[in-house]
Amino acid sequence: MAEKKLKRDLSPRHMQMIALGGTIGVGLFMGAAATIKWTGPSVLLAYAFAGMLLYLVMRALGEMLYVNPTTGSFVNYANEYIHPLAGYLTAWSNIFQWLVVSISEVIAVGAYLHYWWPNFPTWTAGIVVIVSLALANLVSVKAFGEMEFWFASIKVFTIIAMIILGLLVIFLGLGNHWHPVGFSNLWSHGGFFTGGFKGFFFALSIIVGSYQGIEIIGLTAGEAKNPKEAVVKSIHSIVFRILIFYIGAIFVIVTIYPWNQLSAIGSPFVQTFAKVGITFAAGLINFVMLTAAMSGCNSGIFSSSRMLYTLGLDHEISKKFTKVSRFNVPYIGVIVMATGMLIGLVLNELAPIFLHSNTNVFVVVYSSSVLPGMVPWFVILLSDLKFRRSNPDLLKQHPFKMPLFPFTNYFALFMLVVILGFMLINPETKVSVIVGLIVLAALTVIYGLRQFIKNARVNKVAESKN
Repeated sequence: MAEKKLKRDLSPRHMQMIALGGTIGVGLFMGAAATIKWTGPSVLLAYAFAGMLLYLVMRALGEMLYVNPTTGSFVNYANEYIHPLAGYLTAWSNIFQWLVVSISEVIAVGAYLHYWWPNFPTWTAGIVVIVSLALANLVSVKAFGEMEFWFASIKVFTIIAMIILGLLVIFLGLGNHWHPVGFSNLWSHGGFFTGGFKGFFFALSIIVGSYQGIEIIGLTAGEAKNPKEAVVKSIHSIVFRILIFYIGAIFVIVTIYPWNQLSAIGSPFVQTFAKVGITFAAGLINFVMLTAAMSGCNSGIFSSSRMLYTLGLDHEISKKFTKVSRFNVPYIGVIVMATGMLIGLVLNELAPIFLHSNTNVFVVVYSSSVLPGMVPWFVILLSDLKFRRSNPDLLKQHPFKMPLFPFTNYFALFMLVVILGFMLINPETKVSVIVGLIVLAALTVIYGLRQFIKNARVNKVAESKN
C-alpha cells in the first residue's frame, strides 16, 4: 500500500455526533448517582462549572485548528509549541485512555446482552463487536462517521425523551397521579450544597472525567470536509449540546428524586421512564447502554488509529503506521487497536483463574485512564499560549479567538490542577490518579531511553565518519 494522506470525508454532523458519542456514555446513564452522593443537588453547578472548563479547552483547540486542521492536531501542537516529549506523552496517553475504555466497553457489551440472554458467553459478544467495528473503520472514515452518527443519535434521543418526560412529571405530575413534583427536592434533604466545598470538588473530578473524549474533534479535523467551517460549527454547538444533555438530565433526576435515595433506586433513567408508565424501561435503557458501549469502542478504534498514524509521521514508531488503504484509512493502526482490544478481552476471561475476584482490578485499570485523559486538555491550553505568541499575523483576522486570552488559559489550567489535587485526597479516586501517574512516568522513561539510544547511534555514526 502506498503512503497517502487521509481523505477529508467527514461532515460537520459527523464531527458533532462523534464528539457527542465520545463524551456521552454509560457514565451518565448509570453513574449519575455516584457524583450526586458527594455534593447533592449542587451537582448541577458542578456539571456547569466543568462545562465552562470544557468550553475553554475547546475554544483554545478551535483557535489552533482553524489555522492548522490536521490529523493528530493537539499532538502536533504539543510537538511544535511545547516539546516533543509533550507530544509523545499526549499521543500515548490518548491511545492508553481509549484502549482501556474500549476494552471495558467491550466487556460491558457482553454484560448488557445477559439481560436478554443470560447464558450468552461474554467473550463471544466481545469478538463479534470488535470485528464488526474494526471492519467498519477499515471500510472508510465515512462508514465510521455514519455508524457513530447513529450510535450517538440513539443516546441523544433517549436523553431528550427523558428530559421531556421528566419536565412533565415536575410541572404536570405525569406518572404521579397528576400531582406536580415541583422543585422541593433541590433543597429539602439537607440543603443544596449537602457535601460542602470538599464534596463539590470530589464530584467535579468525576464530572471532568465524564467529559473526556470531546477533544476527538481535533482528530476528526484532518478528515473533515471544509475543515475551517466544520471546526467552528462543531465546537460552537457541541459544548452547549453536551451541557444541555448532561445538566438537563441531572436536573430532572435530582428534582424528581430525593438525592439521598438515588442509590437505592438503581438507574435513575430506568426509574424515570418507568414512572410515566413505560413498562419496558429497563430493556430500553439496556439497549441504549449497549449502543453507548459500542459507540465507545468505535470512537476508541478511530482515535487510537489516528494517533498511531501521527506517531508514524513523527518517526516515533514504524513508518508502516502511516500507510493507508485504498479507502484512505490507516489500516495498520485500526488492526493493532482491534488486536489490543481482543487481548484485553482474553485477559479479562483469564483473570478469574488467577484471582479470587477481578472486580477491583478492573475498576483500577478503567479509572487509570482519567489522568492520561486529562493530558490532552493541559497540552491544548499550554500550546495555545505559545501559538498566540508565535503567530501574531494569523490572529489579526482570526474569527474564532480564545475569549479573554491569556487569563482563561491560566484559569482553566489552575482549575485542572486543583481538581487533580482533590482526586488525590479522595479515597475513591486516589488510586486511579496514582496509576495514571505511574503510566505517565513510565512513558517519560521510555521516551528518555529512546532519545538516549538515538543520540548514541548518531554520535557513533559521526565518530565513524571522523
